[in-house]
Order: sequence, then structure tokens, then C-alpha cells
Amino acid sequence: MTAESQVHTEESLPIILVDDEKHIRLAAGQTLELGGYDVTALENAEQVQTLISDDWPGVLVTDINLPGIDGLELMRRVQAQDPDLPVILITGHGDISMAVSAMRDGAYDFIEKPFSSEWLLDVVRRAVEKRRLTIENRRLRQELELQSSPGPRIIGNTAAVVQMRRLVQTIADAPADILIMGETGTGKDLTARYLHDHSVRRDHNFVAINCGAVPENLIESELFGHEKGAFTDAKARRIGKFEHANGGTLFLDEIESMPMTLQIKLLRVLEERAIERLGSNELIPLDIRIIAATKADLKELSAEGAFREDLYYRLNVVRLDIPSLRQRRDDIPMLFQHFSLLASNQYGRAITPLSAERMHSLMTHDWPGNVRELRNLAERYVLLGESCTFDFDNRPITNGEQGGAMTLPEQVERFEKMLIQADLAQHGGSIKDTLVSLGLPRKTLYDKMKKYGLDKNDYKN
Repeated sequence: MTAESQVHTEESLPIILVDDEKHIRLAAGQTLELGGYDVTALENAEQVQTLISDDWPGVLVTDINLPGIDGLELMRRVQAQDPDLPVILITGHGDISMAVSAMRDGAYDFIEKPFSSEWLLDVVRRAVEKRRLTIENRRLRQELELQSSPGPRIIGNTAAVVQMRRLVQTIADAPADILIMGETGTGKDLTARYLHDHSVRRDHNFVAINCGAVPENLIESELFGHEKGAFTDAKARRIGKFEHANGGTLFLDEIESMPMTLQIKLLRVLEERAIERLGSNELIPLDIRIIAATKADLKELSAEGAFREDLYYRLNVVRLDIPSLRQRRDDIPMLFQHFSLLASNQYGRAITPLSAERMHSLMTHDWPGNVRELRNLAERYVLLGESCTFDFDNRPITNGEQGGAMTLPEQVERFEKMLIQADLAQHGGSIKDTLVSLGLPRKTLYDKMKKYGLDKNDYKN
């Protein structure tokens, strides 16, 4: 079995096995494969570092005595790349003291020849579990840093938002252009800004233009700029949005509104990474990432001839879908608290605690204006307090995207979760104040918070 023949799957975890003795390599490799692992078996250490990345989810099992780079040197090299990578050493009888010393230097464990299949599988299983926990903790720390960093934040703990945050984290530094799709008010502009602020381009300009807000006769000049005398009113040279965003990010909101003639020129810019100002023949090279956003189905518009199909496919290299507020109802209490705190600081007003009835109204509203509508309501509530009216046409609670009515137990659970969220928000995440307010024993409150995936730190002021 060679490195070239391996294909990692989600079901099997990768193991790199290095041993120059063919019979041990084959026997141990077969044992690990039968144990459900995806094994890359190598006879020397030269290829190993090219197969391992920081978040590689597997374990390295290597013989100490190898030709060329030995097992101890290999361990030092891969742990210089990732100090938390578990390395299991295979030793001969005379190498035990060396292996014990290596464990003090960072080896996970060692196995003495000859070893049983059960012993090998047990050591590897424990090492893999440690690796899983390490990678999961890294991911959680990264998410915490991203959520607590200054600037725009993607707030929420529902599965749809967590998945979106992970994708944003993955593509933040990718050189590819990005297409953001989402309903009105979901936060497409905030997401674009978030991508820029968490990328290597953060020290350069973030330039936004709404393609639907600029008159058609001006948008080309806005984007490309112009030379003096390029047209009647061009009295001086103007730097366009493309050029101003050089080195950074250009955000094209409502891309579906871009005139068809300009779509052709945009496609050329995307392909050539260069522009010409109006009235000039000089090509200006661009180092730029373009983020386009739309609330429309561009593929459908392409089929209707209302949007260039080639431009759609060129923009759709990396696509980011923003969930509607209806798809993330459990984030509503946290979002309302966040927007209320912002409004309280802005207007210098105290926040009136939200009653359970009003929170229920928030949770059952359809939110056609999405997060923007919720933010406006939070600001109005901070300004007006109890006199603020919630003019909602409430409908029966629906279960996510399914559209079917929730059962009574499901509605009771959602209401219970909503009450706990509201109290945590009201008391700034204080467990002591929340359990007093709700009249619950501490253990019961903790059990319910664990059941509903609630973290007091999400509600700290």
C-alpha cells in the first residue's frame, strides 16, 4: 500500500505508518485498516512531512530505526510543524530507554516489538481520540477569537450560523472571488466586511458600491474611473472603485442590478485583473478580491437572459449562503440582546427587561426583514420601552425550513429554552441571578442549559 493509493474519507481516520521492515509494515497496516483507519504505509520518512498539515486529523506511527531520517528525527520535524501531533514509536528491545526518553520529549507512546494487534489498536485509538480533541479545541478557540474580535461579528450558535462561520473562516484568505446569497436584511454587507477584516487584505481598502443605487449612466465611471476630458463633465481625472480597492476588497452589492453592458466589462476585469480608466488606453493591473452579493437567484436570471450566464459562473467559484432569521430562530434572543446593548450605549437609555410574552412574539414572528428588522425593533424598544408596540402578524411556530407545525412538546421545549435565554440575557449571563429569577435549582438550570446548548458567556454584557 503506497501513499499514492490512499484516499481519505470522512468515515476513516488517517494513520501514517513508517517501517522499513516489509512484513511489519504489511501486518501493522492490515491491522489498522481492519480497525477502520485509512493507512498510508511508507518504508522511509522522506515523504511524511508533505502529507501532514496543522489540522491533519490522524496519528503518526513510526519505527525508531529507519534508513536516512530515523524515527526520532522524524518526530522532531513533524512536531516542529505541529507540536500537538501524536507520534507513536515502534521500538526494538534495545531501544526502550531511548523511547522512554523520547516520551519526555513529546512522543505520545511507544510499542515494543513484537506487539499484538490489540495493543497496536488500543494505543492508536487513544492517540486518535487525543488528536480529535486537540483539533476540536483549536476550532473552538478560533471561533471564540473570531466572535470576540473587534469590528463586524457573525453572532449566533444555531447550526446554520456555526456552519457559515466555519466556511467564512476557511475562505477568508482564499484568493478566489466570492458570491454571497441571502434575503434582504440578512447581513450580506456585514458578512462581506467581516470577510475583509479577517483576511490578509485587512490593511487595505474595503470599497462597497450598491449596483442598484448608482444611475446607469454613472456606474461605469464609478467603477473604472475616468481621465480628464473622457466625456463632457469629466473636468479632472477620477480614480474608480476598482482602483481605489487595489490590494483590498471590492464589494458589489445587488449585483443583479448591474446593467448588461457593464456585466461584460466586469467579466473581463475578473479574468484579466486589470482595468482601463474611461478615456485611457493604459492597463492598470489589480490585486483585488471581489465579493458580490445578491438576493436574487442569478442562475434563474441567467436562464431568463436577465443576467450573463458566463458572469454568474465566474462569480460562483465560492458561494456563501446566509440563512434567514426564520432558519435560525434560536439566535433571536441573543441577537435582540446584542442590538439592545448597542442601542442602549448609543442613546444613553437603560434597557427594560423583555417580558416572556414579548419574547414569544419575537420567536414566532416570520421576520420578512430578517436581522435588519430585528435590529430596528431592538432600537425602537430601547427608545420607547414598554410603550413600544410589536406589530406582528404572528403565525403558528414552524419547525425550521420544514414548514410543518411543531408538536406540543416541541413548542413547550422551545418556549422553555426561550425563557432561559431571556433570563440569561436580562442578567448578563449570571447563573446565580438566573436561577433565582426562574426559581430553579442550580443543577436543574445547568442540565437544561446543556440540553439546549446554552452558554452563559454568550449573554455577558
